[in-house]
Amino acid sequence: MPFFEASKPIRVEGGIKARTKRGSIGAEWWSRRFIDLLESFADAGRLQRGRAYARQGQVLELTIRPFEVSAKVQGSRTQAYRVTLGIDAISESGWTDIEAALASRAVFRARLLAGEMPPEIEEVFGEFGVPLFPASARDLHLMCSCPDWGDPCKHAAAALYVLAEAFDNDPFLILAWHGRTKDQLLKALRRQPITAPDALAVEDVPLTAAHFWTPASGLARLRQRPPSPTAPPGLLLQLVEPPDVKVRRRGLADILSPAFEALAQHSREPGE
Repeated sequence: MPFFEASKPIRVEGGIKARTKRGSIGAEWWSRRFIDLLESFADAGRLQRGRAYARQGQVLELTIRPFEVSAKVQGSRTQAYRVTLGIDAISESGWTDIEAALASRAVFRARLLAGEMPPEIEEVFGEFGVPLFPASARDLHLMCSCPDWGDPCKHAAAALYVLAEAFDNDPFLILAWHGRTKDQLLKALRRQPITAPDALAVEDVPLTAAHFWTPASGLARLRQRPPSPTAPPGLLLQLVEPPDVKVRRRGLADILSPAFEALAQHSREPGE
């Protein structure tokens, strides 16, 4: 008969409490995506108990390392359980390809350098066969020192919910889990050459009498392209390494950013 821990854990002080007290956990699109996928394949009952643990502060520690998150979760026994949340490693060559793909798309590159996480980044990882978020039980390797062999047990579930809220605070922790810190990624993006966008590329079609009154196929495809996402203000400041210039101890990029923001706001005002 499987072991089931008593329903009431030992209450602790100073644990990591989930901020959301009711409903779903996760406020930003990336943490919601992580939780939605988790809840699509994991046991609902254990996830519910894990949410309760997360909200009570039963997770004592949470540490994010490349391809592994470790946690301590207090249950009903005296000694806290040790939890490990693992994902498959991305090779260095795989990361090189992903970084090149991200850098080749100017808006992705700019938003990442601005500290933002564009939703389309998941598609870039998918192009290389790498799930940005665990999409099935096969993508998530869970271990816990408790005797419950559920997948996940409630202790692992609690750690996963607390992890989602850590992602809320800093989306780059998702990439750190995949083996790239924010600093490592941004340095790699800045090193990549800035390539000309291919949005205006059209097919070279010979001009003959048969095609005289017909738009070139390349132009037809150009009209069908979906609009590109709006570039953030100060795009140029984000694409290049900022110069080592200080104005009253502030970097030049920090000085110029408000001016770009003001110009962007001015251009959006009606009647201008």
